[in-house]
Amino acid sequence: MDNFGNSMRYYMLTTELTRRIRTGWDENHWCIQSPRLESIAEHVYAVIMLAISIQSNFKLKINLERVILMLAIHEIGEVLIGDITPFDGITHEEKERMEHEAMYKVLDGLATREELYAMLLEFDEHKTPDAIFAYYCDKLQANIQSKWYQDNGFHKELSNQESNVAFKSEKCQNIIKNGAKTAFDVWYASDIALFNDDPVFTGFMNWIKDNDLSKLPE
Repeated sequence: MDNFGNSMRYYMLTTELTRRIRTGWDENHWCIQSPRLESIAEHVYAVIMLAISIQSNFKLKINLERVILMLAIHEIGEVLIGDITPFDGITHEEKERMEHEAMYKVLDGLATREELYAMLLEFDEHKTPDAIFAYYCDKLQANIQSKWYQDNGFHKELSNQESNVAFKSEKCQNIIKNGAKTAFDVWYASDIALFNDDPVFTGFMNWIKDNDLSKLPE
């Protein structure tokens, strides 16, 4: 293929993510009762907007342009393998192997393939300041979406989660035994430790917990 064909191949593959639903919200996971569910591409857009807003107000020591590019491509492997959650019977190591292989295939034909692939590996390792910030934004956005579903009445009650493979996990059951009352309570308790007490991101987690996201800010 020539450069036109290679560019269009990448474009056509990755824009399929506008039609792929985030697995965590489907009938086998949190079974969100919304007229429409968040797509993978919507998640990508949302997490980029989140990164921009956080950096604008908190001026963290990161390269925002690199972070935006990292987040723009961080889900591209899912066009080939789908959105695999930690509760789908695939080990973390196997999931990572599948994702990396899929990412490399999607990037085939791009002149910057190796550079972009290295950036994806950096994101997955989340050791550099840029990758840690991008990873935190990725996790925070999922919690924001869960809270938005909760505040709009789209989450099922915890007593009605029979089909939810995530709910049946030992981790979720322990959180419920410790007092979780809503689906978002489970999300919050499950993910708050991921931020390693970072004051900005733990602050955001507590803000979304304490505020109603069904209402647009005035």
